[in-house]
Amino acid sequence: MDIKKAEFLSCCADYRQCPAATLPEYAFIGRSNVGKSSLINCLCKQKNLAKTSSSPGKTQAIVHFKVNGDWYLADLPGYGFAMVGQKQRSQWQKMTRDYLLFRPNLFCIFVLVDLRIPPQKIDLEFLQFLGENELPLCIIGTKADKLGKMALENSISAIQSALAEMWDPLPPFIVSSSETGLGREEILDFIEQANRTAAQEKA
Repeated sequence: MDIKKAEFLSCCADYRQCPAATLPEYAFIGRSNVGKSSLINCLCKQKNLAKTSSSPGKTQAIVHFKVNGDWYLADLPGYGFAMVGQKQRSQWQKMTRDYLLFRPNLFCIFVLVDLRIPPQKIDLEFLQFLGENELPLCIIGTKADKLGKMALENSISAIQSALAEMWDPLPPFIVSSSETGLGREEILDFIEQANRTAAQEKA
């Protein structure tokens, strides 16, 4: 897929305020500081499309972008650590949960996990929530460029082993790096195929 245009559409705190559900939508989510904004910018080849920050919790609402005029990219608040109070974290959780459960045009949820660290309980619990609610997902391992070949293989194996305890078959898994562009084409091909399948079903 060739990204010719990606533009900011909206930022809202309730799924009912999101853009009209007329196009296929793909959501990106992960623990705070997993590299979500950098990955979105890499995918769209726009350095400052999604706001990046060294401080966790930068994304605080549901942010929508329109890509190539024919699909939506949704940037969701990170879960886990953020420099905010418990009340605000609870509001984010409800906002995200309602969006995931009730957004009618949500084709896939890309869940980002950091390849540099062992599988985290909070990631596995979130993935379990998606599975229990039969929500479509694809896992993206981020920051692959920070690891050597053997360490990367061990990291992928550890994540897949943890997932195998609750998934059969395993969800799709893509290894990525925002720095090198690794995985970019694979992610976009995944989206393109999903769009194509949806168009065929609609015809």
